[in-house]
Amino acid sequence: MAGVIERDEIDWARYMRDSEPQVKVRPASAWREAVAARFARKGQPDGALLPWAKTHEIIALRPGELTVWAGINGHGKSLLTGQVILGLMAQGQRCMVASFEMKPEATLERMCRQASRGSRPTEQFVDEFHDWTDGRLWLYDQQGTVDPLRLLAVLRYCHERLHMQHIVVDSLMKCVRGEDDYNGQKNLLDTLTSIARDTGMHLHLVHHIRKADDENSLPGKFDMKGSGSISDQADNVMIVWRNKRKQFEIQAGGMADDEKPDAMLVCDKQRNGEWEGRIALWFDPESQQFLGTARAAPQGYVR
Repeated sequence: MAGVIERDEIDWARYMRDSEPQVKVRPASAWREAVAARFARKGQPDGALLPWAKTHEIIALRPGELTVWAGINGHGKSLLTGQVILGLMAQGQRCMVASFEMKPEATLERMCRQASRGSRPTEQFVDEFHDWTDGRLWLYDQQGTVDPLRLLAVLRYCHERLHMQHIVVDSLMKCVRGEDDYNGQKNLLDTLTSIARDTGMHLHLVHHIRKADDENSLPGKFDMKGSGSISDQADNVMIVWRNKRKQFEIQAGGMADDEKPDAMLVCDKQRNGEWEGRIALWFDPESQQFLGTARAAPQGYVR
């Protein structure tokens, strides 16, 4: 039939000799089993899950992807990603946090508080928490700016030596020269997405939203600082937003209206998922956990 390439008529060995070592052009039928598996998974998560049950059928943290977690300064994006990491560890995932804005002991203090479901965990719980983290959690000890090449070397090391599955980089602006370094941002995102795809690790990149006149308005992916290539290249974009108006009203002595959420987690992009939208969350000040409903109890993670 005219226009149809017969596999047996092609000297594939010749093209392997003449071009790159691994031929990338393959017949569609080579993906037969992969396509069947995707249909078989319909209705089931195809990656790790977020801590809230109501997200389990709509969002997944898939291997080989890059998720950007963005939010206004002070709206809890690092706090929320810490809870996400606790949830991943509870699923048996191996995680590393590279925070260039907080010391490791400060990061662990917050995570330990969240895991304990209270504001002052006992010494016994602190010991139990750190025993539980063995084989699940690592931290990269450097604060301030980091050279992109050093960061990439750390990521490769975590994959090859530690067999890491999830890595948090907090934050993007500590890895480039500044907000106007658009080429640096684009190049870093391109490299991070390539590393995620090549290694199967899921990379979590914390990023900032541009300062607005009114932080009571819910931002979106187009409000992120820097280059538009950040959201373009990311597989997933999650926006963290706190209801500051409600928070200030409570602090001023007003009654809490539990019908209004304390925070929103907005899935503004999910390249390999079918759902995008808003997830209402409520904040428990004692445990520093974000909860799925107004009346939910803080979750236990250490088992």
